[in-house]
Amino acid sequence: MLEIKDLTVKVENKIVLDKFNLTINDGETHVIMGPNGVGKSTLTKVIMADSNYKVLNGDILYNNKSILNLKTDERARLGIFLAMQNPLEIDGVTNSDFLRTALSSKNQKNINLYSFIKKLDEAKEDLKMPDEMVHRSVNKGFSGGEKKKNEILQMKMLEPSFIMLDEIDSGVDVDALKIVGDNINAYKKEKPLSSYLIITHYTHLLKYVKPDFVHVVKEGKIVKTGDYMLAKTIENNGFNFEKIVSKAFDGSEVSE
Repeated sequence: MLEIKDLTVKVENKIVLDKFNLTINDGETHVIMGPNGVGKSTLTKVIMADSNYKVLNGDILYNNKSILNLKTDERARLGIFLAMQNPLEIDGVTNSDFLRTALSSKNQKNINLYSFIKKLDEAKEDLKMPDEMVHRSVNKGFSGGEKKKNEILQMKMLEPSFIMLDEIDSGVDVDALKIVGDNINAYKKEKPLSSYLIITHYTHLLKYVKPDFVHVVKEGKIVKTGDYMLAKTIENNGFNFEKIVSKAFDGSEVSE
């Protein structure tokens, strides 16, 4: 579904991704881990065409076609979605109006009001969101957990194929995290060909949403790839890169 080839990216005269390579096939869940400042969130922003980041070299292919020349809204219409680490507040625009406008833009036609309301009600109930939240300004006055639920609400309504979750587990309590995880898993089951790129420091979300691959990033490059047990090793031992890279990983160090 997504292929990143030798991607080199600069922001403010600093190289943040350096000949970065990653392939995500249909139906796969990939996790990017690493300490702050290694280029994790940068990757999601470049995929979404953030103008603050300059691509110096390489390519991003989505379903075998380059998207480098496409704007953010064009990439979104293709089915690429980003749940942001710090969701924006949009005062004066209600959640329901925002979602209906986004759906109309994606589908290039007006959305049937009855079908929209029915779908929104079902998604809201799945996420255990109170009725009044869909009539409030987008993220205005929302708690951390409410903002992250709202990102998943957008995912459920827009039905993207490639989903990036940037620290969706930060600022979320245990109950809200379980609801978020359950809804992601339900979406994966409903749309088995959908693919995921999860950015995280921890394994909180990964206890609910099991990844196929875990990648450790250092200085803008992937330095180690493993499975969920690699994430557990990092959680237990920290980002000891010499240990992570030099040892053949078999999961034997991990204790639940």
